[in-house]
Amino acid sequence: MTRVDLDGWVRVRGACEHNLKNVDIDIPRDCMVVFTGVSGSGKSSLAFGTLYAEAQRRYFESVAPYARRLLNQVGAPEVEEITGLPPAVALQQRRGAPSSRSTVGTITTLSNLLRMLYSRAGTYPPGATHLAAEAFSPNTAAGACPRCHGLGVVHDVSEELLVPDSELSIRQGAIAAWPGAWQGANLRSIVRGLGIDIEKPWLELPRADRDWLLYTDEQPSVLVEPEPGRIDHGYYGKFWSARKHIMNVLSQSQSERMRDRALRFVRSIACPDCSGSGLRPEAHAVTFAGRTIAEINAVPLSDLAAELRAGVDRAAASPEGSSEAASRISADVIARVDILLDLGLGYLSLGRSSTTLSPGESQRLRIATQLRSGLFGVVYVLDEPSAGLHPADAQPLLNVLERLIASGNSLFVVEHDLDVIRRADWVVDIGPAAGEGGGHVVYSGAVDGLRQVEESVTGRYLFPRTATAVREPRTPLGWLRLRGVTRHNLRDASVEVPLGVMTAVTGVSGSGKSTLVTQVLAHVVRGHLGAAPEGLDEAVLEVDVEGVSGVESFDRLVVVDQRPIGRTPRSNLATYTGMFDVVRKLFAATEAARARRYTAGRFSFNVPGGRCEACQGEGFVSVELLFLPGTYAPCHTCHGARYNAETIEVTYRGESIADVLGMTVDAAAVFFADVPAASRSLETLRDVGLGYLGLGQPATELSGGEAQRIKLATELQRARRGHALYLLDEPTAGLHPADIRLLLDQLQRLVDAGNTVVLVEHDLASITACDWVIDLGPGGGDAGGQVVASGTPRDIAGGRGATAEHLAVWLARHDHSA
Repeated sequence: MTRVDLDGWVRVRGACEHNLKNVDIDIPRDCMVVFTGVSGSGKSSLAFGTLYAEAQRRYFESVAPYARRLLNQVGAPEVEEITGLPPAVALQQRRGAPSSRSTVGTITTLSNLLRMLYSRAGTYPPGATHLAAEAFSPNTAAGACPRCHGLGVVHDVSEELLVPDSELSIRQGAIAAWPGAWQGANLRSIVRGLGIDIEKPWLELPRADRDWLLYTDEQPSVLVEPEPGRIDHGYYGKFWSARKHIMNVLSQSQSERMRDRALRFVRSIACPDCSGSGLRPEAHAVTFAGRTIAEINAVPLSDLAAELRAGVDRAAASPEGSSEAASRISADVIARVDILLDLGLGYLSLGRSSTTLSPGESQRLRIATQLRSGLFGVVYVLDEPSAGLHPADAQPLLNVLERLIASGNSLFVVEHDLDVIRRADWVVDIGPAAGEGGGHVVYSGAVDGLRQVEESVTGRYLFPRTATAVREPRTPLGWLRLRGVTRHNLRDASVEVPLGVMTAVTGVSGSGKSTLVTQVLAHVVRGHLGAAPEGLDEAVLEVDVEGVSGVESFDRLVVVDQRPIGRTPRSNLATYTGMFDVVRKLFAATEAARARRYTAGRFSFNVPGGRCEACQGEGFVSVELLFLPGTYAPCHTCHGARYNAETIEVTYRGESIADVLGMTVDAAAVFFADVPAASRSLETLRDVGLGYLGLGQPATELSGGEAQRIKLATELQRARRGHALYLLDEPTAGLHPADIRLLLDQLQRLVDAGNTVVLVEHDLASITACDWVIDLGPGGGDAGGQVVASGTPRDIAGGRGATAEHLAVWLARHDHSA
């Protein structure tokens, strides 16, 4: 290393990771560098796939080989040389499925401190045994409630789910949870043999008989007499109560369909033994500041510091005095909580499950943890830290990021938010387009210099050369009115949702937006339709709504969220959209395929026949290395093609089925331009800005935003009539402004086709593109949950509140009259 490497720059030479085109670039340290570009341009490939991956590789080289295999390692990036690169810490938007045992407290490690506090400084009942810290954790054997195993919830059936229509008789199918066909008829015959009237309406049966039929664990064998037309000889049948049948299916059945059906009759309730805390009674008996640890975990972070200070002060005023442990641990907790408050997370509680957190909230929690770590000389690589943030919450985030820089660190931030980009010290714009059209450094320098770069898509939005016309709002065709809504922090709220238009539900983080849209609205419309909505795998919700009107207008409910389109690498863009079925039929119709008697199934990589059996159609194989981490390598038989040699010999217009999977959406759209069934899918994917994706790209590699747009494109290509309600939760999160414009165009198409679109949104450009706005607040958590204002975007901008303030600034900047 020469002195040139120590002058404050990270120098990259010959970066070719993913779609990067032999990139050479110098990036300054000790400041905030923002990487920009349209989705798929290669900015994450440079920031995470190259810079962070190389820093991690260098660190792991210093770790003993045996220990190295226990760590989750990324592969070496495709780059010739990187100099001046410090150690790096990545804070990414994790899109995997979080654990139900993970909470805000465990993510921030505050739970560990609280457990120590209660163990060492808690007030124990007289004669109680001192408890170790792990006894206050629901995730350990010492602390977990025996009944719910620390989860805080138990799953059970209820009469209203098992018997949805109590006016029916047992013969008419009153017990909906029982199986159908022969098994159901058999159970009805057994019940009749027990002397219970199966012709009476359910409500007219004695309560004791109803409870026994639904809940008993008894399984008597009953002689079933012959029945003309059904059975011609008697037999002994075994009785199953509705609950026992459901629990048996859930614990024993291998059928996904049967398990899904059984789950319709199950609801989750707070464990009656531990009242939902997941803890043993011994831990519940210990208090600090007059509260149990379960009660402290439920306190909003905005109130937690005050509770702990009060506890220490009370202890200090007592004859025994405050212990050193109580003072020191409480001070540490309060200091950590203050950082979370600076990040606008005061509405969260330590007991809040990580499954309910947005990716943006999770990342901010990890940022707070890093700020307390006291690291110096580190590069923090952040993945869209402003995603999911209301504009009012972005400023506190930037303040915290600047504290990381002031502590002697560097920030490399992948970001789309224009206000965050404006605050950067240096911007690296990658592009100019996505996929193969990207991978070049369009610009690297101070933010103002981007104004002169004609080729930069980001520059056009950062420094608009013309004013942006705000569209005239549509007139609602009717109203969906909800009165007395209570769910989470929504308390007795009344909401009016316009029909036939696009509505944005806005408000600061934690104000109740997602609760209203993806839970309350989905639940109400789902109840009207009497079927599970498309795209929503929803458990039974405890939603309290006093009055509803206007719901009869809807024929369908479609929830478009950011969950993955598949759980395994076998699922991909082509299979999810159904386009691959068309492609396989095209190959099966070729002369070569017909001569070999190949059907469409031959061209599937998921079943034996045409797939490569060495890798079972995955295209790669696992390679285990002694004392080194396992890795994946292209299959040595098919070389990543997924198919056997005989299948690949069949071509369509000179391309094999493996070649087609290797095409991007843009390339495939040209290749299949004259095949309407395939072209329709491909053009719709291009319309939502996904032309850069590969047809065979595994679903597990897609971002949440990409998955959501694939779902939307799949819905758009369906020719359906009627009035559908589309619910979207932050559809623009993680999207470049250019991609947002494409997405909004497609949502407007849905409304023009006679549908209603409701979206949770923070992006100001998207909000102004809507016809109506429902603003929730005024704050987050207990300070939110109320409708602050509703009206057109201009109506909202003329009012008061956090959304109004930022919306007014945006309109002034983009209005023709400005």
